[in-house]
Amino acid sequence: MTEFTTANDGVPLAFERVGEGPPVVLVHGFGSSRHQNWKSTGWYGSLTEAGFSVLAMDCRGHGMSGKPHDVSAYGHDRMSEDVLQVMDAAGIPGAPVVGYSMGGFLALRLAAQHPDRATRLALCGVGEYYLRGQRIADEVSRNALAEALLMPDKSHLTGRARMFRDFADQPGKDRLALAACMRAMSQGLTPDRLAAIAAPVLVVCGEQDDIAGPPGPLAAAFPDGNAITIPGRDHMSAVGEPKTRRAVTDFLRPSPG
Repeated sequence: MTEFTTANDGVPLAFERVGEGPPVVLVHGFGSSRHQNWKSTGWYGSLTEAGFSVLAMDCRGHGMSGKPHDVSAYGHDRMSEDVLQVMDAAGIPGAPVVGYSMGGFLALRLAAQHPDRATRLALCGVGEYYLRGQRIADEVSRNALAEALLMPDKSHLTGRARMFRDFADQPGKDRLALAACMRAMSQGLTPDRLAAIAAPVLVVCGEQDDIAGPPGPLAAAFPDGNAITIPGRDHMSAVGEPKTRRAVTDFLRPSPG
């Protein structure tokens, strides 16, 4: 059942709770939603079968949450505070957080600014390029993708621009809101801030993910980081791969003893 809470600036935030047991917070990727990123790909089922409950949200600009068109309504600091707002509304003081792509960026902000709220981090679809400020992490790329989302005619778009535009053209999505969200994406955390994250971190990327890059260098930035590469998968296909779900579920289980 969809529930709603309200962000500090008045934007409605949609979320749902599924299952019984210790909660896991799920934060989806850019242009997606809680249903598309997590439910339709089997994550709800895998986590609840493993004894967890799920708290999954729609980030602002996505799904059933509010979709402002102003760039100033977005940015990772503001959007990570939305995750806190949803956790507060659900009565969850602290929990593991699983983020995919943009959701991983938000999970990192949450862990850096509120270390007591994110007890473990599983970062999927976030890798070495986060450290380098490349691909989605650099301003030139973000603005180019935002322009691709807004163009009246997409027929000449190719590569990553066409992929993002086709994704944003799916029914129920708001390209103006997504373009604003894309333009406002923040630079990655500095190495010293990553090194200060004490929670255990798992970094999972597809072997062919040319948007995130390999997981190892990012995992090495944390005091307690581990990396897993999913063979034969890219940025869009790794999320639905059973091996990705299995790796994260195993990471979330408490260690014996």
